[in-house]
Amino acid sequence: MDQQEHPEHIKRPEEQNIVERTFESALWSSRLIVLLAVIFGALSSIVLFLAGALEVLRTFASSITPASLEISHSGLLVGVIGAVDLFLIATVLLIFSFGIYELFISKIDVARGSEGYSTLLEISTLDDLKNKIIKVIVMVLIVSFFQRVLELQINNSFDMLMMAVSISAICIGVYFLHKLKV
Repeated sequence: MDQQEHPEHIKRPEEQNIVERTFESALWSSRLIVLLAVIFGALSSIVLFLAGALEVLRTFASSITPASLEISHSGLLVGVIGAVDLFLIATVLLIFSFGIYELFISKIDVARGSEGYSTLLEISTLDDLKNKIIKVIVMVLIVSFFQRVLELQINNSFDMLMMAVSISAICIGVYFLHKLKV
């Protein structure tokens, strides 16, 4: 074997004693435990996507009165926003599952070979994974806040002022988050 196949800092198997080789092999194989996170993250994502779909159906059923075809707009909006929240959390879990798999196990060749492949799920470091997840979590928080604002009862001018301050704080935070390219 030539020097390019085995750089100097990597020992060939015959240069390692049996204990070292066995330990390193077992340690390297232990990374496969992340498959539990991948499997359960993907399953949780599927369950949340289904829950979001059921939330939309339930919202439609409870917001539309068949007899008069009246629609409760506020109830419809709150329910649909709740479903969007579930979809976003499901997306976080899906990104997490893809990212952990690609970082610890293997690149997803099927995805990379397809025409519809985008770099959305391409993750090369833990920082990439963290940044993608942070962006979606911020969106989940914004959607949750929006849902709460829709249900909020404004009783006085102070309530209105606090809501305006909260919305401004979110806008400023999103601006800086985008500016920092997190």
